[in-house]
Amino acid sequence: MAETTKITPLEAFGYRGRTVILRLDINSPIDPATKKIVSENRIKKSIPTLRYLIDQGARVAIIAHQGDTLDYHNLIPMTEHAEKLSTHLGRPVAYIDDVCGPAAQQAVRSLQDGEAVLLGNLRYLSEEISTFEDAVKLKPEEMLNTYLVRSLAPLADYYVNDAFAAAHRNAPSMVAFQEILPTAGGRLLKQEIDALAMVMENPARPCVFVLGGLKISDAFGMMRQVLENGSADRILTCGVTGSIMLMAAGYNLGRDNAQFIAERSLDVFIPPAREYLSKYGDKIVCPLDLAYEKDGQRSEVKVSQLPLDVSFYDIGGETTELFRREIAKAGTIFVNGPAGVYENPLFAAGTAAIWTAIADAPGYSVIGGGDTVSAAQKFIDTAKINYVCTAGGAMVRFLSGVRLPLVEAMKKAYVRDQR
Repeated sequence: MAETTKITPLEAFGYRGRTVILRLDINSPIDPATKKIVSENRIKKSIPTLRYLIDQGARVAIIAHQGDTLDYHNLIPMTEHAEKLSTHLGRPVAYIDDVCGPAAQQAVRSLQDGEAVLLGNLRYLSEEISTFEDAVKLKPEEMLNTYLVRSLAPLADYYVNDAFAAAHRNAPSMVAFQEILPTAGGRLLKQEIDALAMVMENPARPCVFVLGGLKISDAFGMMRQVLENGSADRILTCGVTGSIMLMAAGYNLGRDNAQFIAERSLDVFIPPAREYLSKYGDKIVCPLDLAYEKDGQRSEVKVSQLPLDVSFYDIGGETTELFRREIAKAGTIFVNGPAGVYENPLFAAGTAAIWTAIADAPGYSVIGGGDTVSAAQKFIDTAKINYVCTAGGAMVRFLSGVRLPLVEAMKKAYVRDQR
């Protein structure tokens, strides 16, 4: 059963004259100099659910976060977020720089039918930051006495969550309101889960995963899951993931690359890579050649001619052509991570070619993760991708078979609300 069939749909309740707590994830990239939003993607994708509630006459109290202790430079007031929401909605969304204190509570009580207010940054609250979650292990039912929930829940008739990008967070705003309020999933939440479930549960064949980038813990978590459950027919490895697979296959990538991998403790992935190659070698495609810099120019070398005492920053032409053929015949394509250091024009060719192949491919394509989306936007019109997931960590965990706190909370509320 698809996960969204276990989540109460947005249309299940009547909202006119009712107060709704709407949890969005509009956490956006911020220019470090100007502190202005540089990508409105998550804001735009949140509009359909907000518009539906407004059109239904709901009184909407939006709660959302920006930044965290781990990226403190992005922990800013959300005035501009409210302005962007207003622009895309075509109606005013008020803002108050108070999360759930007396001023925020009064703003919620003052809402009229069809009005919305964005409350202050959730990450102003200690109970909403990642370090609190890591240090204080609370169950959802134990969060009912947190400041956020006891302050806002009595003011609301319904709780709607449309924040899949934060689905891996076990925070009060994500999992506690479901304990005491009738709960529904937003439009974006449904789209995200359905798109990823299609890749995992019923992909059109052949199903091809392209796994690259530097965050290889993400790639290896997904790799194990999709190989064991049979979702993936082919896994095209590139970036550091490809380097690890080559090392596991017995190739010597030279001193520079071995040092790069060892210094970042990425060599711990070599043993599982050997295991995957042993069990599923017919499904895993490793690079055939790699690119490096020589005298200020791009050069390529076959992996059969390694090692060279140089650093490799991209896949080579033979690998690119092989990947292009695999992508062209795929029924489903999932991508996480670029093929190389695409920010450097010398080493953009592999990533650019892969994205062009995906844009031109007839198969159903899904991409996600910050670096992945940024790379796609650099080389193609992402409208040619069937689904661009707003999530990073949540997406990776979902595809790795990990139970997500939000999904579990929504399913629990669904069972209760069906009674």
